[in-house]
Amino acid sequence: MKLISFLLFCLAALPAYAANFQLAPFKDKLFAYPKTINTGDGGNYLHVAYDKQRDIYQRDTIPLRKVKQDYVSQSVRWARRVRSYKSANGTFKYFAVGKHRGGAKVTVIWIHGQGGNRFQGVNDWTFGGNFNRLQNLMNRNQGVLLTPEFTDFKNAGTADILTLMNEFRRRSPRTKMIIACGSMGGGICWRLAKDKSVAATIDGLFILGSHWHDEFLTSSTARKGGRNIPIFFGHGSWDTVFAPNVQLGFYRKLIRVNPRYPARFVMFETGKHGTPIRMVDWRREINWMLSYQ
Repeated sequence: MKLISFLLFCLAALPAYAANFQLAPFKDKLFAYPKTINTGDGGNYLHVAYDKQRDIYQRDTIPLRKVKQDYVSQSVRWARRVRSYKSANGTFKYFAVGKHRGGAKVTVIWIHGQGGNRFQGVNDWTFGGNFNRLQNLMNRNQGVLLTPEFTDFKNAGTADILTLMNEFRRRSPRTKMIIACGSMGGGICWRLAKDKSVAATIDGLFILGSHWHDEFLTSSTARKGGRNIPIFFGHGSWDTVFAPNVQLGFYRKLIRVNPRYPARFVMFETGKHGTPIRMVDWRREINWMLSYQ
């Protein structure tokens, strides 16, 4: 009887363990957000003091092209593989870092923007070493990072990414699926998120220097009682590609539609279009997504 009670206790504890899984620290001090200018929405909105001199010229040995060695751990390159996947639109290559064969606790798919490619998300040296940190966070925490090619930023490209998502859900049925979109890649994030059946398979979204999608506000995902996917917005206050005030306004609309919606917004003061990709604290935001019940 005591043995049965013990086994039942262990089984009851398993879901809580999975839900509370968190990424272990990796170079946290180097990648923490700069000084906070102000906060709002119970801490979900941060306005931080980005500084080009400090965050680019003092951080990089070659500005925008090569970060200082302190920010990088190249041992992760041994966990990097080139693979391919087939969708209805053709065969595409992708990089996989970490547990790509299965058993991944977390799966992060990086969707690049216009002019990007599959190499962007595995470039150790650009964006202040932030993609190197993401690779290490996945590899050191039984996760996997995928950086795929895809057809376009519209319906076909969305179908490609959905195919890849489904394949990695099959390989790792209990994985937490997080889609991170930069710039024009945001179109794919929004199409995935507003589809009720697809949203049921997503556990977090990153919208970095990207755009808004008003149709999302009327989707079942956004409504109270729906599959409220945690969303992180990162934007530069000097972004000339996607207006920061409009993106911030979209975030405000979302939490008006559903005041309990799990959304965070970090505005990087004087930051430009690529700043959120350089400055996002991957561990902080992924752990927030993983902790959301």
